[in-house]
Amino acid sequence: MTTPTLPAASGPAASGLPGHDVADLALAAEGKQRIEWAEREMPVLRLIRGRFEREKPLAGLRLAACLHVTTETANLARTLKAGGADVALCASNPLSTQDDVAAALVVEYGIPVFARHGADRDTYYRHLNAAADLRPNMTMDDGCDLVTLIHQERRGQLREILAGTEETTTGVIRLKAMAADGALGYPVVAVNEALTKHLFDNRYGTGQSTLDGVLRATNLLIAGRHVVVAGYGWCGKGIASRFRGLGAQVAVVEVDQVRALEALMDGNLVMTIGDAAPWGDIFITATGDIHVIRAEHFKTMHDGAIMANSGHFDVEIDIPALRELAGGRIREVRENVVEYDLGDRRVHILAEGRLVNLSAAEGHPAAVMDMSFANQALAAEWLRIHHKDLAKGVHDVPQEIDVEVARLKLAAMGIVLDPLTPEQEEYMRSWQHGT
Repeated sequence: MTTPTLPAASGPAASGLPGHDVADLALAAEGKQRIEWAEREMPVLRLIRGRFEREKPLAGLRLAACLHVTTETANLARTLKAGGADVALCASNPLSTQDDVAAALVVEYGIPVFARHGADRDTYYRHLNAAADLRPNMTMDDGCDLVTLIHQERRGQLREILAGTEETTTGVIRLKAMAADGALGYPVVAVNEALTKHLFDNRYGTGQSTLDGVLRATNLLIAGRHVVVAGYGWCGKGIASRFRGLGAQVAVVEVDQVRALEALMDGNLVMTIGDAAPWGDIFITATGDIHVIRAEHFKTMHDGAIMANSGHFDVEIDIPALRELAGGRIREVRENVVEYDLGDRRVHILAEGRLVNLSAAEGHPAAVMDMSFANQALAAEWLRIHHKDLAKGVHDVPQEIDVEVARLKLAAMGIVLDPLTPEQEEYMRSWQHGT
């Protein structure tokens, strides 16, 4: 296999190193230290890596991954390589890349990486193509950009791809739309839908890391603030919970009747975005949809309002409309905080409207990504075996993988559960017992 490289973007790969385009290879030692720090909080992935090293279940597999290039992702990439896979990694978001981690993966672990923090659009797509140059027979995506690129621009590669996995809600939405159109060319397992992923990663991970991103960017006191959370899926639930925990008054904006009722009974206010716009101090979107906050809402926000996004793409807040309203009266007032002067009021966007938890902070804690990436590794192993039995479309994570991840996590934490007694097992199998 020829390791993919970028034409002229970073020059020839240094002797002995895989192809790459990273910001600074000199950061590798620092990145390795942080990768090892995260590894301490990822016992499930460590256990899987140990087995993979012995059994090599991914031997001969070419796996192209488009993920956030963070310390946690680095430990997943190491696990996949330990399993025998040839791995190429590119970033799924230009602002989430940790340059020291990218360097360490290349220098310390010999994994091709194409990711630079702050990459422009052309560089981002050049990196996607570099990962696709691996000619993968499995994809691992976060947001569906790699899958979409292959389907739109590199269709000749589809016949080589056995299967794929998808990490996040937005990507699953796009994949299901592709499947509904009959456009999806191979089976994809929706890792996002695993219980040990969305119940923990989406809720506790997104909740804590979003709060972290807002605090790092603004240094605001949260207690007493009016916080508006758009979307009450698992991510929105976690965000609302964490901001309530610091004393905020939280209002939820929803379009789904059941989720709105749940938000209300969880102790939040429920409003339309029109009613919430003049009420809120901090606005956070987590819907996976476009233009949730629009021009008519910017005009009614009070002076100093702050907006951030925790959905995958930077489209949930209509920033082009905001830029037009402000004219040239735009300035950066703090790192990751841009002020838009609308004449009679000033409003602010955090992290360019991209994922605030990854762009202004470090993303999810390693302990929760341990479960998500354990699902990814085990799903890759399962797909290697079962891909021929799957139709082209979106598939759930097998229940046995979910259960195994939970079992390993509990065991790593030293927690033991009661087994059912024989009498209890018999009772659960019986239909004759009644009142």
